Amino acid sequence: MTDTSTIFLAGASRGVGREIAHCLSQQSLKIKVLLRSEHSQAELEAMGISAVFGDALDIAAVEQAMLAEQIDTVITTIGGLPKDGQRADYWGNKNLIDTAVKAKVRKLILISSIGSGNSAVALPPQALETLGPVLAEKAKAEQHLIKSGLTYTIIRPGGLKSEPATGNGMLTEDPTVAGTIHRADVAQLVCRCLGAQRANNKVLSAVDRQMLYGQPKFEEFGLD
Repeated sequence: MTDTSTIFLAGASRGVGREIAHCLSQQSLKIKVLLRSEHSQAELEAMGISAVFGDALDIAAVEQAMLAEQIDTVITTIGGLPKDGQRADYWGNKNLIDTAVKAKVRKLILISSIGSGNSAVALPPQALETLGPVLAEKAKAEQHLIKSGLTYTIIRPGGLKSEPATGNGMLTEDPTVAGTIHRADVAQLVCRCLGAQRANNKVLSAVDRQMLYGQPKFEEFGLD
């Protein structure tokens, strides 16, 4: 990736997406974000990030935003409440993935969640019962990306906190691991995955090594 390559980020208005935007802005990369409203536009533009408006659930808006220029990498953190019966966790991400295929992007990084797909075993039954519908949609998005032909990295964070980064964020391919992680640490891991070929076509759980649930034995996934 070069400094002139464009990274397209969906979900930058809040949460992990906002932290990723901040992390990317520190690296002098060209960043374009997809926003549904002007609420966070000024703050993002102050970081040197350009904004385009549209809803990820609207495929025409996504194509207009992504096909206007050459996109190197797509990062999506989107999800949330249903709109007209559709959750952005699947349908919004599906639109981004399908458009990324058309745009021939180099890589797509999808932020999912521990509990999705084969990591369901990492969560207690009561959590799965509560989060089941959301996790099912996230799992569908993961599978759609895996089958798309794109080079991908899927990152499944554990329970999210908003405190400053601890520097203890880590990745593992072990789907049985669960724990907590700060959003800023997830963002740092995402930024490291951008240029890490070792992370290509991997599904990785992200937790803080000091905030694990239980004392599991597992192998940490190194990006170097």
